[in-house]
Amino acid sequence: MTWIVVVVLVGGLAVVLAALAGMAVYAKQAFARAVDSVALRHVEERDDAVTAALRQVDLLNRSQLESTKERLNAELAAREDVIGSNLDAVRVEVRNELLHLGELVAKMSESSAQRFGQVDESLRSHAEVASKLSESTRSLREALSSPQTRGQWGERMAEDVLRLAGFTENVNYRKQAQLKGIDAGTSGRPDFTFDLPKGHVLHMDVKFPLSSYLRYLEAGTDIERSEHLKTFLRDVRTRVRELSKRSYSDGGKPSVDYVLLFLPNEQLTGFIHEHDPGLLDDALGQRVVMCSPLTLFAFLGVIRQAFDNFMIEQTSDEILKLVGTFNVQWRKYTESADKVKRHFVQAHEEFDRLTTTRERALERPLRQLEALREQRALDIDDADDAPALRAVGDDV
Repeated sequence: MTWIVVVVLVGGLAVVLAALAGMAVYAKQAFARAVDSVALRHVEERDDAVTAALRQVDLLNRSQLESTKERLNAELAAREDVIGSNLDAVRVEVRNELLHLGELVAKMSESSAQRFGQVDESLRSHAEVASKLSESTRSLREALSSPQTRGQWGERMAEDVLRLAGFTENVNYRKQAQLKGIDAGTSGRPDFTFDLPKGHVLHMDVKFPLSSYLRYLEAGTDIERSEHLKTFLRDVRTRVRELSKRSYSDGGKPSVDYVLLFLPNEQLTGFIHEHDPGLLDDALGQRVVMCSPLTLFAFLGVIRQAFDNFMIEQTSDEILKLVGTFNVQWRKYTESADKVKRHFVQAHEEFDRLTTTRERALERPLRQLEALREQRALDIDDADDAPALRAVGDDV
């Protein structure tokens, strides 16, 4: 019975459990359906709220857009008025500036025409000057083709350099001075002779061969220029040899061992140095110094400095001689002064003896006479009153 009861209870419990399980599944499904419906209702409410918010926002945006549009239209209208007025002012100003610019352009065109006329006249004058210069150059070349004219031109250039250096003719140099040597056949006449210290002289010759050089400048082909160049350099070497063999002598005045050969311009010096660099050294080895105007100016500066130093030395010697003469006379003066001093000392000693010994010797008899007068009680007339009494007696 007990077993049956247990079975029944177990069965009943199983039925109850099954019922409970079915109810749980149903409840779960019902809960799920309720949750889904609530979620669906929430979504619909949310969508409705969002839609209403969007509609409200749209209305607000439309109202703001309308107001903004109206405000912008008003601002644009105001700015359009301002821009229009500014554009009118700008148009007036631009019109005035264009008128002013037109006037300036007109004036510039007039001045340009005048300037072009002046330039034309200037070009014409320059052309005339160039033509005259060409004629002068041609005349100069024709003149320099003569050896005598070249010598005169060289002398003129040398004199200009000497004048710039402060040299004076017949004071610092002699021009075309005839030199007469001691021995026969040693006389000559250099173009310039410079006086140096201690009686020495320096000679300079200005006759320089330029004919081949001028032909070189006028040559039209390289072959002609090459031939004239060789001839020019050969003429220069020949001139150097002539001066090296020429012995200038000026009587008793010794001459330095070198002779100056003057080149009339700097271009010649550069030309010779460029085409025959050894020519200057060869001339120096033959005791001929080739000098351009600049180097001659430097030589003259050295000559002037040497002459000034010599004069200073000569003046110093004269001063020393005068100092020696003064020393001799000073010794004689001191000797005479010593003699006079001794005479003064002797006279002073004699004067001392006169005021002491002689005076005391004279005072002794005077004192004796005074004592004798006092013994006899003789009065002494006042020396001041005596003449007055004599004057009164004379009036009576």
